[in-house]
Amino acid sequence: MVVEKSVELARSIGLKTLVILSLSSMLGSGIFLLPAFAHEVVGPGMWFAFLLAGSVVIASAYSKAELASAMPQSGGFYVYAERTYGHLIGTISGLGLFASFMLKSAFALVGFAAYMKFITDHYGIENVNANAIAMVLLAFILVVNLTGVKAIKKVQIPIVTGAMAMVVLLCIMALFSGDMDVGRPVENFQPVSLKMGTAAALVFVAFSGAIKVGAIGGEVMDPETNLPRGMIQSLVIATLLYGAVAYIMVAVMDPAAFMVDDHAVENPITVFAQSVAGTTVVLLASLVAIIAMASMALAGVLSSSRFLYAMAKDGVLPASLGELNERYKTPHWPILVTGFLMAVSIYAFDVHVIAELASGFILMVFIVLNLTVVVLRKAGPNHVWNPPYRSPWYPLPQIYGTVAGVAMLILMGKKALYGGSGAILLGLVAWYAYGRRNVKPRVEQTPFSAFLGRDDGQPIEQE
Repeated sequence: MVVEKSVELARSIGLKTLVILSLSSMLGSGIFLLPAFAHEVVGPGMWFAFLLAGSVVIASAYSKAELASAMPQSGGFYVYAERTYGHLIGTISGLGLFASFMLKSAFALVGFAAYMKFITDHYGIENVNANAIAMVLLAFILVVNLTGVKAIKKVQIPIVTGAMAMVVLLCIMALFSGDMDVGRPVENFQPVSLKMGTAAALVFVAFSGAIKVGAIGGEVMDPETNLPRGMIQSLVIATLLYGAVAYIMVAVMDPAAFMVDDHAVENPITVFAQSVAGTTVVLLASLVAIIAMASMALAGVLSSSRFLYAMAKDGVLPASLGELNERYKTPHWPILVTGFLMAVSIYAFDVHVIAELASGFILMVFIVLNLTVVVLRKAGPNHVWNPPYRSPWYPLPQIYGTVAGVAMLILMGKKALYGGSGAILLGLVAWYAYGRRNVKPRVEQTPFSAFLGRDDGQPIEQE
């Protein structure tokens, strides 16, 4: 497989910084939003759902690490899919990634509104519409992205670090709480059950940041070594932290506290704080959650919009999406499209549906990630695959990641399958209506064609 050379960026990111960056993109929704949703599905054993989902991600991370080590300048699953399967699958994958990050950003806005409403209610500010709060923040986020105030990205790490410090503090307070019941999380514990699988699939979106780190491969020192180590280490830390925090929450909180008006609470950290601390700490924890959710949504719009921009630059989406604003040098149309779809998602879908759709898209991405490594290794002599890092125990991690991913996708039910089918349909429409006529024709067979035994070594026209 031929990998195009690109302009080298300054390699200034070491292993420790890489781990921190990866963690900052993962830690957030898994603790601030999803625990109550998982508890609603599987009960006190919800902590194990995070460990189960993490195990699938860690297995798939070996595939991601192999791909990232071979293409450290390129990064990004969209590029891997396009080079392996061709422009059509690349288009579908790129739009699926866009949808997953867009929905996760919308999910963060829902969490922001829930925590904000708690504070406004506490101070007697009545009749505040949660969706209206989310829309105000969305408008601010779009303005920030449109005007190119990128310095906000630099504060994302300290914001997430501070938020996690608050969560750890609450866990320490819980350990010394008289209400702590360490046996509650394992009461009637059934690690192998359909409900556990469904809960694991639901919280899968918490690990979506794991696929972002490859995008900065061109700035990582010794990428062939540090990219694999950074991804695996950050995923192990995130998985254990998710599981530990969820376990402590179940052990100290009244099971009824996870629910309000027959549905899961959307501000579980507030409820957690109420179980172990006084009013001041509860308000502080809610404020920290608000800042963390806003930061997640801000970064999410930035990431989501760039998928549309990159695909337009490649010619598979309308050229207007690849234009930059003359004044601010930002991709204004992709940003506005992202914001519009986020607003539609918040008003059109229940928060559970948003979580399911986002997790469903991410699951599909990880399934294809594992299959991509298998295709590249078996593509044949015309597509030499010799990455600096090779996944250990091949093909066991790829088999586990693929089979478990498919099983979780099925367990999520019709909504996730409908969402996945919608992404595929959208990709087909985008390709055949526009991309096929405007993208630069491919001059060689894809590795996937070789894998299927159709590689005759001759140049080809577009799919």
